[in-house]
Amino acid sequence: MRGVFPILSTPFDQNGDIIFDDLISEVEWGIESGVSGLAVALASEVYKFTESERDIVLDTVVKAAKGRIKVVMNTGGESNKICIEYSKKAESLGADALMIAPPVFGGVHQDEIKKYFLDVAENVSIPIFMQDIGESPVPPDFAVELSNSNANLKYIKVEVPPTIPRFNRLKELSKKENAPIPFGGAGGLFMIEELRRGSQGTMPVCAVPEMFVKVFDLWNEGKEIEAEDIFHRYIPLIRTLGQGLGIWNWLPKIILKRRGIFSQAFARGPSLQPDRNQIEELNRQLDKLDL
Repeated sequence: MRGVFPILSTPFDQNGDIIFDDLISEVEWGIESGVSGLAVALASEVYKFTESERDIVLDTVVKAAKGRIKVVMNTGGESNKICIEYSKKAESLGADALMIAPPVFGGVHQDEIKKYFLDVAENVSIPIFMQDIGESPVPPDFAVELSNSNANLKYIKVEVPPTIPRFNRLKELSKKENAPIPFGGAGGLFMIEELRRGSQGTMPVCAVPEMFVKVFDLWNEGKEIEAEDIFHRYIPLIRTLGQGLGIWNWLPKIILKRRGIFSQAFARGPSLQPDRNQIEELNRQLDKLDL
């Protein structure tokens, strides 16, 4: 797998109920934008889903995709058993790959994290994106160790800042060992620098997927300057979308509503709602980009 794999935003109404027609529209729009895959993950607010919603959302996305793209499902959990059960269920529902970060609660020792990944990898037959995030990192040397321990541990989504040294290290290790295939994350903010260091894809939010696809395609056609020029026009917007404190769940949905993909734009609580000035600033950025 390689290319642009946006993380879907989950459309909720003001009562926090999922709007499945909007979710299907988002999948179709992503495919029309040329993405190689779509994912249900943290930016989808998957950690706010009920048990049944996890399955219903994934099933909806898989059926809407109709095999035209890859579908990745976040199946991380705070125990080996939970993660295995989530992962086996995702595979049975048609996910093409899993995305899993190490447990974060209680300061888990690295030996236990290795067992966690191996236990899951041995119970599924689809590839796994190891998610390297700040709260539970998967450093490059450890990622290579894991990748060499089980063939399903084939990919890594690098998100611990600064990401560039981690891509450099993975590239260095890949010359001698079987290193996992690296993808960028963190909203795609450092996509160009990561591509220059061997990134095989990126996983931004699904607000402007066509731009990321265009940049990725141009880069791989050898048109690096053109790709960089296009990308740099969008950096203020990407930076705005990358804000924390829950506001990042709202902003992509506001864009999707403005672009006619969503009928409503609500995050599921608790989540900090953007104020009027933030929305006005966002709209000014979108106006400049003719979105």
